[in-house]
Amino acid sequence: MSVQCEITAKVAAGKLLSVFERYLTLWVFLCIVAGIGLGQLLPDVFQAIGRMEFAKVNLPVGFLIWVMIIPMLVKVDFSALHEVRQHVRGIGVTLFVNWLVKPFSMAFLGWLFIRHLFAPMLPADQIDSYIAGLILLAAAPCTAMVFVWSRLTNGDPLFTLSQVAVNDSIMVVAFAPLVGFLLGISSITVPWATLITSVVLYIVIPVILAQIWRKLLLSKGQAAFDKAMAKIGPWSITALLATLVLLFAFQGEAILKQPLVIALLAVPILIQVFFNSSLAYWLNRTLGEKHNIACPSALIGASNFFELAVAAAISLFGFNSGAALATVVGVLIEVPVMLLVVRVVNSSKGWYEKSRY
Repeated sequence: MSVQCEITAKVAAGKLLSVFERYLTLWVFLCIVAGIGLGQLLPDVFQAIGRMEFAKVNLPVGFLIWVMIIPMLVKVDFSALHEVRQHVRGIGVTLFVNWLVKPFSMAFLGWLFIRHLFAPMLPADQIDSYIAGLILLAAAPCTAMVFVWSRLTNGDPLFTLSQVAVNDSIMVVAFAPLVGFLLGISSITVPWATLITSVVLYIVIPVILAQIWRKLLLSKGQAAFDKAMAKIGPWSITALLATLVLLFAFQGEAILKQPLVIALLAVPILIQVFFNSSLAYWLNRTLGEKHNIACPSALIGASNFFELAVAAAISLFGFNSGAALATVVGVLIEVPVMLLVVRVVNSSKGWYEKSRY
């Protein structure tokens, strides 16, 4: 392991939860209240914002999404891909859960709960859209926040870095086909042109820009990179919260009529989090991986790149869609649920290490 690689990994792991991250659920709740209130008070203003489109892309939202995504992608070091060979089993579990279990299990849970069990309590014209949002959420593996979760469990930073690099590399080429396939088998019309445009706008271009920016910062030294990361860190969460205010300004009427919707949408998301994290944790133990590998492997399978999911949902289905609302529910429960998973894997370390021998 080179010294530079070790330094990069420590930088990627970063500090523990910031104030914004620690209270993300509170901020999202306040954005829900503010968005609904502003949408009712100033409907003409938000309708004007909704009309600010070019090639079916809402310009204010497009800008906010780039501000959300790019700073997170700057943290990703794709040179860490060569570290994959050191933990083939752990990476294998990560890829299996992230790409073969998670999206398909969410499609099933969406079919079970949204299309059947909860259907009488949901607006019939939004059923397909809610399922689409859940699929988008599950098809976008966690990127930046997994560094935080890994750090909270004393996870191996190099493994965390390498699995994120692998996931992001796969996401560039697999996100659109996977989402298209799952929407198709869920009997949801696939807007392929818009889907591919979303991938280019919100994955390909941000990855390229972020990596150029990363190289420029690192060329000035590690201290300059750390300083820049500390400065731009709040950008992502701030842009996300601004996007949520806009989204709930458009969703306000529907939520006021159906306040139970958010709780119902949370059910399949919660089941998926606990199922995927448990499966990855158990598989790593069964294969004989160390605890500090199993933790980040389990955590990345449980959390989501919700910024991308929100962006894709808005682009594909619009502000007023159930898809956009479903992805936002993922944001709402992300932090408290993931902190619970962190607590479980930390408290079960003794059991894990005893059981695997």
